[in-house]
Amino acid sequence: MTDRAPQQVDRQLPTEESRDLLALVREIAQREIRPLAAEEEDTGRFPREVFRLLSEAGLLGLPYAGEFGGGEQPYEVYLQVLEELAAARLTVGLGVSVHSLACHGLAGYGTKEQQGAHLPAMLGGGLLGAYCLSEPGAGSDAASLTTRAVRDGEDWIIDGTKAWITHGGVADFYTVLARTGADGPKGITAFLVPGDAAGLTAAVPEKKMGMKGSPTAQLHFDGVRVPDTRRIGEEGQGFTIALAALDAGRLGIAACAIGVAQAALDEALGYALDRKQFGHPIADFQGLRFMLADMATKIEAGRALYLAAARLRDAGKPFSRQAAMAKLFCTDAAMAVTTDAVQVLGGYGYTADFPVERLMREAKVLQIVEGTNQIQRMVIARHLAGPESR
Repeated sequence: MTDRAPQQVDRQLPTEESRDLLALVREIAQREIRPLAAEEEDTGRFPREVFRLLSEAGLLGLPYAGEFGGGEQPYEVYLQVLEELAAARLTVGLGVSVHSLACHGLAGYGTKEQQGAHLPAMLGGGLLGAYCLSEPGAGSDAASLTTRAVRDGEDWIIDGTKAWITHGGVADFYTVLARTGADGPKGITAFLVPGDAAGLTAAVPEKKMGMKGSPTAQLHFDGVRVPDTRRIGEEGQGFTIALAALDAGRLGIAACAIGVAQAALDEALGYALDRKQFGHPIADFQGLRFMLADMATKIEAGRALYLAAARLRDAGKPFSRQAAMAKLFCTDAAMAVTTDAVQVLGGYGYTADFPVERLMREAKVLQIVEGTNQIQRMVIARHLAGPESR
């Protein structure tokens, strides 16, 4: 790791409050997150105390209503907070994005009674959430999920298995999509399930290429009883709720990707300025200078793209196509930038002594989660040319 401090991004923020907020986030990242990131990722330690700190600081409910403990920040600001957190440690930045995703259904589709009962603790009470859509046989084809919820008086009984659940086994609550009707997207309903519900168990976390500090696990629902008061939205509305959440969540992944890419560029630039060969810093050599220039350009373009989509969302305009574009471009950019960062460092870049190899491993998963980049291309093409002819 270089001795240079990370570059401070020149951000265009809408208010003085948002500028103070970003300054607070940078301070927390520098003091509490970045120093332990490499060690804790290497050992696979989940930083639960960091999420408690972020909750106490009001950073787990930023895009939600102040009425229920949220920060009432526009997505334009919230996403830049995610970027700063992900630059310090992706486990934290992506974890905040997943938590926000888990709150989205209740915040957007719950009744006032449900929101008043649950949102304050979810947004600022130290709780951590997870989002349960994918299954072993239903990933990209999420509408084919088979986890089933059956009505039993005033309760629902949930049986099935969810897969690839970030925070699986450590979350305090889960937003769960389950089948309550016929096959297809119209037969799916959303539920808010407590993390300690009887019959809910987590498998051993997956052994992953990167993000080893973030537990990803299957969840097994064996007769999990949930009262109807924890049903989110109407019966059969779950897939609509899921898609709305994913549009917002894709912007979170895009911002995290740019954070990872920015961290990689900072490391590569610091190394290039310090490392000397043939009597000169390697940053003097044109071939390497061009690499750095291309890396920086990809980052700036990605940041502009996700912020443009966020501003559409903040204005109440359609943003699904732009969210897919941002997720696609930013995660592909992160993969390219982190790979180039390893190349800039040469042999050192391939060792665990420098963070760029970890950043490259982490960047890969961002091209997969919240809809693979092949799915993003399908979404974009459907907006352009309409549904495929079958």
